Amino acid sequence: MLPALFLAASVLGTEAARAETMRAGAEPGPARVVSMNLCTDQLAMLLAAPGQLVSVSHLASDPLSSSMVDEAAAYPANRGGAEQIFLMHPDLVLAGTYTSLASVALLRDLGVEVVQLPPVNALDQVPEQIRAVGAALGRAAAAEALVAEFEQGLAALRSDLPPRRAALYYPNGYTVGEGTLADDVLNHTGFTNVGATAGLTGGGTLPLERLVLAAPDLIVTSTPYPGASRSEEILRHPALAALRARAGSVVTSDADWVCGTPHILRALAAMKAAREALP
Repeated sequence: MLPALFLAASVLGTEAARAETMRAGAEPGPARVVSMNLCTDQLAMLLAAPGQLVSVSHLASDPLSSSMVDEAAAYPANRGGAEQIFLMHPDLVLAGTYTSLASVALLRDLGVEVVQLPPVNALDQVPEQIRAVGAALGRAAAAEALVAEFEQGLAALRSDLPPRRAALYYPNGYTVGEGTLADDVLNHTGFTNVGATAGLTGGGTLPLERLVLAAPDLIVTSTPYPGASRSEEILRHPALAALRARAGSVVTSDADWVCGTPHILRALAAMKAAREALP
């Protein structure tokens, strides 16, 4: 309930800021905006004025990746191709720093303005990302309203309980360590990250033996993708099953963990609840 309330408040705050910007006679932003990155998709949908955003990436409609599938249905999808995007006649394209670099270069060669945003690796970078998209769209007031609501939610979801050990564990034994957004989510909600204490920086593989020896208090896994793959076999290993029987276990949606948007509040709420449920 808590993150949903904050997100609802964010939308209301954004609408109020939109009306205030119009009353203040602020300079209009670009008229036609295309986003070709999952994270900029979601921030653009939260911040753009009516009619300003004309396309989002196809990933915005993937429920395993996107927190705004319903909202994305209102926009034509693009697959990041320069030719497709150029024919949409954008005044501005939003992209990530790792998004289809050939397409970004070609669009710039064709005279299209492209703003690239880096990945968010910490919770305190979320306001910067919101403001950057707001500035690009000419929606600074709407961005400030969204930042204020996000920071209120973030403060409310901090845990003061003594830290417990949590392990993020995915197909192929993949996990994340220090210097990642997921690591910061764990630290904020009363956990130490087993991946970080194992010495990982960024993402990497954590052998099942090391996971068992770390004896985490909580195992966090993601919603499985449709169909089975050999990479998922490790998640059915008897040793992991025994570990889960002793520790707590949480299954979360990757969509809420991936991007530096206000939807990260849902991941924080789930982890704070999991910490409070531990003995």
